[in-house]
Amino acid sequence: MDLFLQLTFAGLAIGSIYSCVALAVVMIYQATDHFNFAQGEMAMFSTFIAWTMLGLGLPIWVAFFLAVAISFVAGVLIERIVVRPVENAPVLNQIIVFIGLLVIFNSVAGWIWEYTIKPFPSLFPKSFGFETTLISAHNIGVIGLTLIVLAMVFAFFRFTRVGLAMRAAAANPDSARLVGISVGWMLALGWGLAAAIGAVGGVLVAPIVYLEPNMMSGVLLYGFAGALLGGVSSPGGAVLGGLVVGVLENWVGQYVPGGAELKLTFALVLIVGVLMFKPAGLFGRIVVKRV
Repeated sequence: MDLFLQLTFAGLAIGSIYSCVALAVVMIYQATDHFNFAQGEMAMFSTFIAWTMLGLGLPIWVAFFLAVAISFVAGVLIERIVVRPVENAPVLNQIIVFIGLLVIFNSVAGWIWEYTIKPFPSLFPKSFGFETTLISAHNIGVIGLTLIVLAMVFAFFRFTRVGLAMRAAAANPDSARLVGISVGWMLALGWGLAAAIGAVGGVLVAPIVYLEPNMMSGVLLYGFAGALLGGVSSPGGAVLGGLVVGVLENWVGQYVPGGAELKLTFALVLIVGVLMFKPAGLFGRIVVKRV
């Protein structure tokens, strides 16, 4: 029973990180109708920025907040400079741009910081004084910080004028323009917010998987699985989907023969299964368009 609880709590911790990635993916999807394949590489690059600041002697929490802020600005600039010029281009062109961003971020990170594995310290102390053998202090901190971030995002979209404007711009751009909302800038802010949330996930997962340019490839796949499972039209569903994927991943790794080698396969099977039998996800809505 203790092993089952350990696996579940650890799954909730890693699932919290998947939830951050899934939420970032869904935010971009709602704004552009496309998945941002570079979401993981953007988070990785932000984590390297935090690691560089640590090397300069900054406290870890200062480096964390600066990296998140830089990621937000970078997300806005990417939308303005790279994505906006192709927003009316054919779908294939836009997908190629996203894949190009993935390759650029990965290659530049390898060029600057090399492809050697680097340790990354945890944001949290080794002990809070109340953890048990069932869950580590880092996992407690990951779950707590993720819940705080998700609560702040929910409050922002639910109770602020800018958040409501961003929701309106993503849901119905034409109607939003009629009431005076700058749809272009709302989408840019959405990209910035998605990049910042992704940076949080990158910094939280780096102490677990270690820091290197390819560290987010598997995490992004699980984030996609969580987003699809919960529903790409439902941010809350994507968050819950990420948690479910994290727990299921740990259970598969322990209880399925050879499961440790099947974790990524499990994510791919989950993605294919959702697309085949429940394309809208568990909590998403089916959108019908006139063509």
